[in-house]
Amino acid sequence: MTTKAFAPGSVTGLFAPAEGDGPSRGASFAIEDGVLVALEPAPETTVTVDGEPAPFEPVERVLADLGVTAGVDVRPEVPLGHGFGASGAATLATALAANAAVDAGHDRSELLRAAHEAEMAAGTGQGDVFIQDRGGLLWTADGEPRRTEPEAAVEYVSRGGIDTGETLADEETMAAARRAGTNHLAALDDPPTMRSLAERSWAYLQETDFATPFVTETVARVEDAGGAGSMALFGDAVFAVDVDGVLENRTRVPSSGARLLADD
Repeated sequence: MTTKAFAPGSVTGLFAPAEGDGPSRGASFAIEDGVLVALEPAPETTVTVDGEPAPFEPVERVLADLGVTAGVDVRPEVPLGHGFGASGAATLATALAANAAVDAGHDRSELLRAAHEAEMAAGTGQGDVFIQDRGGLLWTADGEPRRTEPEAAVEYVSRGGIDTGETLADEETMAAARRAGTNHLAALDDPPTMRSLAERSWAYLQETDFATPFVTETVARVEDAGGAGSMALFGDAVFAVDVDGVLENRTRVPSSGARLLADD
């Protein structure tokens, strides 16, 4: 029997990586475009993406952590590895589906922990699953996570991916991100609007030198149209608000997160 689950994608606009044993901090929002997984228990674990065999380390890790072997088909609505949280969405949806498929009895917090640890171990994300679990916009203020539900349309476009693991492993890059991220999180509106997040994110990029030429050119086009935009961390990709038809994809910020899906 096939069990299906869905998790929304997510975009990180501000990121202050952890120092020592402390947590990473940031500001991220969910998008309705996400990842569906179809899972069926099997003697050994296999993963496909849109039906084609593909390695998918965090999905394989979360299954191993939960003690489940299964065939998993990952069906993304957003590009993989381009800064839209596809790996986190796939991992969280897999955890929900695996738990239901074998009636393992894990509660939501245990599944969220397993998905987060699988992502961290694989080096594919720092906390995407937390916003994908709930939807809305999540940010850190005074050391505490806060959440709001902006009613906002978001446009986005991507030209390619950036190696998240390589970026996170660069100590000099992460030190710059920590300084800029800490300052811009402290200055972020409370609660932030999507526009204020985009504008603050773009200022953060000026200090970290993360922006690629494609990102810089695309944000300029967004601003010329009266909108605000920035980079989807970490991808050669842009998100924008207060525009209509400027970028090729349009979605919304959902107020709910990952969930099991009914059988077809």
